[in-house]
Parts: sequence; structure tokens; C-alpha cells
Amino acid sequence: MIKSNQGPQDMEVQHPPTDGISEMQFSPTADLLAAASWDNIVRIYEIQPNGTSVAKALYEHSAPALCCAWSKDGTKLASGGADKVAKLFDISTGQSTQVAQHDAPIKEVRWVDGASPILATGSWDKTVKYWDTRQPTPISTVTLPERLYAMDSVFPLLVAATADRHLVIYNLNNPSTPFKSMTSPLKWQTRTISCFPAGNGYGIGSIEGRVAIQYVEDKDSSLNFSFKCHREGGQTVRDKATVYSVNCINWHPIHGTFSTAGADGSFAFWDKDSRQKLKTFPKVGSPISTTCFNRNGSIFAYAVSYDWNKGHTGATAQPQNKIMLHSVNEIDVKPRKRQ
Repeated sequence: MIKSNQGPQDMEVQHPPTDGISEMQFSPTADLLAAASWDNIVRIYEIQPNGTSVAKALYEHSAPALCCAWSKDGTKLASGGADKVAKLFDISTGQSTQVAQHDAPIKEVRWVDGASPILATGSWDKTVKYWDTRQPTPISTVTLPERLYAMDSVFPLLVAATADRHLVIYNLNNPSTPFKSMTSPLKWQTRTISCFPAGNGYGIGSIEGRVAIQYVEDKDSSLNFSFKCHREGGQTVRDKATVYSVNCINWHPIHGTFSTAGADGSFAFWDKDSRQKLKTFPKVGSPISTTCFNRNGSIFAYAVSYDWNKGHTGATAQPQNKIMLHSVNEIDVKPRKRQ
């Protein structure tokens, strides 16, 4: 059993990726944790009831793996990479096959709820493509205003965030035509986007240590708000804040509260409805690049990994790449009455 200095409950996953950890996702049906890495490998770990981990499977891209997403039934894992392809790994056979192709790296993959297994892939080639993974050609291709930086989907909502702060929102009942196009409510580059569990809005995080909570329908616009987080100092006019990027937003699957994690190496839990912070955790010493909750919200996984927020000058000779498992205390994620 490996103990960490992150806290008495946080366990370190054994045999972590050897380079930057770009995305992690828990299976919706089991405590299987997938991690895509800049070492070109997608790894799957089985998390035991006592918090220890076992390396279960792995497969390779021919360039850095940038994203991953489990199918709704937990039998398949999709991933995309800088090799411009998306792959599909079958848990039962242990085989991976190519299921999608773009003209530039694939930054995001998301399964789209529906009658058949449709995968949406978003790329720096300024397109989102929808694939029936049993067929070699896309069902539909939509053109984005810029390179895709972040994407998420909860049926019937898919939100694509691109360079130059563009946001394109799709109703998946009509996936090839934008439902709404707008500019991000945040003033700086988008880093992450995450749809509400109800599929009626999304949280968006930017490089300037700020998060916006946005509802899709205009009738709910009075509920939109933004807040500062992942910053240091700046309590007075003279004292300028040190600002860090918000790298990840995740929703708790039971309570509908959410987490943020950032380049400052901290994570926190929040309640959007009461607009308050629920819990802040100690810094871990390096940026947190990606996070996720397991299917019942009892485990919160976070990757301690350099996120290039300071470019190559901020990279150390021996970069640290590790995956930590935090045992979630119910009281830290339960909604609270508005103060």
C-alpha cells in the first residue's frame, strides 16, 4: 500500500504513465480508471476496494494520447491522439482498432447517447466528426470556427470550445447544425468544459483562474455566474494575484456538486446552486492536469503532472507524473443551503 504526502486518505496508483497525463476517465460500470498520456500509451487500472490499484491493460497510439472516454456500458474505451486517429479498445478481447481519422491531432472524444454507438471526435483541424464506430467513414462532419480545445457531451447537449474563445452548442437531436454560437463569458483562453449532469448547461474554465456556470436556454440566463479560483494573493489593490489555469471541472455523479483543479496544484469542491465553495484541499506541489470521479462519487482521481502552463522553462529535468486516489467524504460534496 503506497501512502502519499497528499493526505492520509490519498493513495498513489502504481505503474503510472511516464510522461504528461492528459486525461483520465472512470468507467461508468466498474472501478476501472483509464489514463491517456503523452508517452503515447492509454492505460487501464483496476481500483481495489481497499484503494490499491492493479495495472489491467494498455494499448498504444503512435503519438501522444490526448483524450479518452468510456462507452456507456463500460465495454469499450475510445481515445484520440496527436497521431490524428481515434482508437477503440475492447475490454473483453483486449484489442484496439482505429475508428476515426482527422487531418490534425484529436483533442477530445465523447460518446453521444443514442440508439447506436456514436462517437464524437473533436480536432485541431477545426471539425467535429460523428462516427458510427462500426463504419469507416463519419456519419457527419461539422466545421468549427477555430481549433477545438475542449468538448463535452451529456445528451442532448454537446458543447465545443475552440481557440479565440468561441463556443458552439449542439442539440444532438440535430447534431450537424449549431443550436447556438457565442463567445465565452470568460475573457481568456478556454482550458476545460464540462456539461451539467442534467444536460441543460455547462461549466467552463479558463487560463485566468476563473470558472463560468452557463445555462443553455435564454430563459435560465439569470442563473449564469462566474467566479475566481486557483489564485494566490491579490487581497489588496497593490497586491497582484498570481493566477493559474483551471485545468479540469467534474460533476459529482450523485450530488451534482462539482470539482475544479488547476495549475496551482490544488483541487476544490463547489456547489453551483448555493454558489459556494464546499471544501479546499492542500496543494500537492505540482499542477493537477486532469481529474475524475468514479461512478458513485466515492473516489476522486487526480493526476499530478506538468501541464505546460509555464512553457518549457517551467518543465523540470525529472518531471513528476503520478495518479492519486482521494477517498471522498460525503460531507465535502453534499449540497448546502445558500448562506
